[in-house]
Amino acid sequence: VVAPFWAPRNDVNHKPFAMTVNNCQMKTSYIYLLTNKNNTVIYTGVTSNLVKRLYQHKNKVYESFSKRYNCHKLVYYEQFTDIRQAITREKQIKAGSRKKKVQLIEKENPELKEIIENMWKIRNGRIFLKDGY
Repeated sequence: VVAPFWAPRNDVNHKPFAMTVNNCQMKTSYIYLLTNKNNTVIYTGVTSNLVKRLYQHKNKVYESFSKRYNCHKLVYYEQFTDIRQAITREKQIKAGSRKKKVQLIEKENPELKEIIENMWKIRNGRIFLKDGY
């Protein structure tokens, strides 16, 4: 019989993971907005590893909204030192209208250009990070 993942382990060497407030606050987190090439769809997400998450979006690693609507162009992001603040901000942005999202993006990126297009290279139809990133 296999115990569910939340059941306590009887293993003497097992030390349960406990996230402290300090660990939570010190981890850099990001909220980000992606769009498709025609800027018709906006996707809002949160992550603790922006480069890895963008790679996943660009390579369509997961069945998701961003894959279905081809959202992989980073047009806006914000950085946080506390994941809880990033999650709160993501919810705030998601609750807003498309018009408010576009206004937010256009304050920093009026032409809705790919922010980090120089980070990527294409090889055999797949997208990779360039050396040094």
